[in-house]
Amino acid sequence: MPEVVRPRRWPARSWRALLAVPALVLATAGPAGSAPVEPQVSAPSPVLPAAVAAGTPLRPASVAAAIAGPLRDKRLGAHPSALVLDLATGATLYATDPARLATPASTTKLTTAAALLASYPADHRLRTRVVAGARPGEIVLVGGGDPTLSAAPRGKPSVYPGAARIADLAAAVVKSGVHPTRILVDTSLFAGPQLHPTWDPTDVNGGYITPVSALMLDAGRRGDAVARSTTPDLDAGRALAAALRLPPAAVTRGTAPTGTSELAAVDSPPIGRLLEITLLDSDNVLAEVLARQVAVRAGKPATFAGTVDAVRAVLGRLGLDPAGDRLMDGSGLSPKDKLSAALLAGLVRVAASDQHPELHPLFAGLPVGGYDGTLDKRYRAGPTVAGAGTVRAKTGTLTGVSTLAGVVQTAGGRLVAFAFLADAVPSPRDAEGALDVAVTALSRVR
Repeated sequence: MPEVVRPRRWPARSWRALLAVPALVLATAGPAGSAPVEPQVSAPSPVLPAAVAAGTPLRPASVAAAIAGPLRDKRLGAHPSALVLDLATGATLYATDPARLATPASTTKLTTAAALLASYPADHRLRTRVVAGARPGEIVLVGGGDPTLSAAPRGKPSVYPGAARIADLAAAVVKSGVHPTRILVDTSLFAGPQLHPTWDPTDVNGGYITPVSALMLDAGRRGDAVARSTTPDLDAGRALAAALRLPPAAVTRGTAPTGTSELAAVDSPPIGRLLEITLLDSDNVLAEVLARQVAVRAGKPATFAGTVDAVRAVLGRLGLDPAGDRLMDGSGLSPKDKLSAALLAGLVRVAASDQHPELHPLFAGLPVGGYDGTLDKRYRAGPTVAGAGTVRAKTGTLTGVSTLAGVVQTAGGRLVAFAFLADAVPSPRDAEGALDVAVTALSRVR
């Protein structure tokens, strides 16, 4: 099963200062009863490369002495692969089958993150529009790929802070003077199958994913229900209908006519914020929708196949070599995804480099050991507690799979990138503990 999302808290300022990334934080609360206030997204700081080069360079022999034993832990199965790189120099500090293709689970989201940030500025927003239909009384709700659109009324919190609101669309339609009697929902920005054929049906039914659509509410969530909606596009249309006092039967699928007038529009939070939530909470729906935006920018079909082609092309432009690796989706839900430790560790290093400051926001979304996201409950006690606050990494969990890739500050103050992939483990939860022991040992190297 995929990893379980844990409640979100925010990292200590010392760690953010260390990486010097833009502060893409949760929206702050406004006056009592008001909607959250969306913070401004700042440009990436040029301080990051200086932080990367700080500290004492490590000797490969010291790294091997620290982590070779922990990586042989039986909890990691027979053939875990690993790569540790010096962030400043790119030097290989430790390697075990780094080119081996393994099931990466949710560390796949790092490829989506890098491709997205290389394709759009972090302050880019996704627009949902209402336009006039082809017939009198007809309006069209046009999805722009914002999965966080909310039906929450004004003054009430939304699932995703700072989310665009159906209520604002409805108010603008009313103000336009149009009196709609019928609503079409247009999801034509995305194409092809909405569920990948290799996804486990239990993951779909368990609420880890919803049909990938250019139009949805709260990423397909349905109140307290575990399983997400199977018709997220119609849910959004029906929410708009309710706000305009129309019956659910007034909503159907369709496409907007060309050259029609725009009646209303709302924008998502910045994609840098959406990406931060995607990585921190390992949000599969956000990952899939954001991956499709890479295909849209590249002019490729926003399908699973088109998205994979677009992501791989962007990785190639970043100097990463995805040759041989196999991507199926943008979230890592597919057990058929195959990536190497070499690609993931190399991606982390490229994202930290001064050659690609546009990728620096990636680090704002990596969970911090013992503090937040999917690392919230890890590194809190026992032999791994020394890793708390020094490990910032993306987790990955599927049946038989446990992975971890990110950065860690060593005892000598050096920042290193690492990727550890174990895809034949007896117990993913037990394997998590073994991976944490290995990363903690890496953090102690001088």
